Amino acid sequence: MLEKKIKKLTKAKFALPLLNGTIALHTSLLLAGIKENDEVIVPTITFIASVNSIKYVGANPIFMNVDKYLNLDQDQTIEFLEKETIFLKGKTINKKTKKIIKAIIIVHTFGNAAKFDKLLNICKKKNIKIIEDAAESLGTKYTFGKFKNKFTGTIGDYGIYSMNGNKIVTSGNGGILILKTKKDYANANYLVTQAKDDKLRFIHNNLGYNYKMSNISAALALAGLEKLNFYLNKKKQIRNIYIQKLKRIKNLSILESPDYAKNNNWLNLIKLKTNKNLYKIIHKLKLNNIECRPVWYPNHLQKIYKRNYTYKTQNIFKIIKNVLCVPSSAFLEARDISKVIRIIKKIAN
Repeated sequence: MLEKKIKKLTKAKFALPLLNGTIALHTSLLLAGIKENDEVIVPTITFIASVNSIKYVGANPIFMNVDKYLNLDQDQTIEFLEKETIFLKGKTINKKTKKIIKAIIIVHTFGNAAKFDKLLNICKKKNIKIIEDAAESLGTKYTFGKFKNKFTGTIGDYGIYSMNGNKIVTSGNGGILILKTKKDYANANYLVTQAKDDKLRFIHNNLGYNYKMSNISAALALAGLEKLNFYLNKKKQIRNIYIQKLKRIKNLSILESPDYAKNNNWLNLIKLKTNKNLYKIIHKLKLNNIECRPVWYPNHLQKIYKRNYTYKTQNIFKIIKNVLCVPSSAFLEARDISKVIRIIKKIAN
């Protein structure tokens, strides 16, 4: 039932419910044939699960910069592929590392649709698989351009959604893998049910995983999907309240969303003129039992990834240092948002 519901909602050909979004990413990389010492392009600003999944298959991330929406910078990624790689015998090879680049993970950060229309064509020519990490962007749809009327997560070779407890629709813990071919769907089912070649005698010829979503989680997800439009409308209202209340406040503004898509507004971010008081604001909000945080720390600077290849990420802190993730629950009231802004304004100004 859940598979049918997701397919109907997103117009995807195949959908497979799994234990969580990270598992869906891992499975997609397995299906894409990513192996040890291969390379996978990924933005440095993303939840670390997007990057860790690459290491699960023994591959290495190549870190890219982000645009003003905190999504993968399409132009710089194209520049990297054109200047820093060669295409030889059907494979794209990193000039510096001499390793094969087999995939790219497009992350639709904070529910905002990433721009990758030009990148899609180049990746097809260079035999690079596209995996869409749409963990946060269920319900986000392109309204303009090449991808018009398509949902995030359904355009690349593989896509994933998260149904973790903090997402728009939750099953407590869960994820969805979006697939385009019957062959991939069959292979995915095989891998996530312990790779059983003979179910009667329990013969396993390959390494498999216990990754399928439980029936209880699927029931919760189905119930949540029934209210998806309600949640999307509420999220839009909350964003509009933030925008209206920040209009006349000096030194504070809402982070822009792409105008080429109807974004699900999963999380709102406030831009400060300076990061001088960023952590004072976070501390004060927490004293008032209000959860908030800065943007994720750049993954190319994480201890375990410092030696991995990066491309033009030097200005990353200029992009993220003044940005604060603020409460965005669908159950927020206008008075709650006013309280958040009042505390931020008092310290920021």
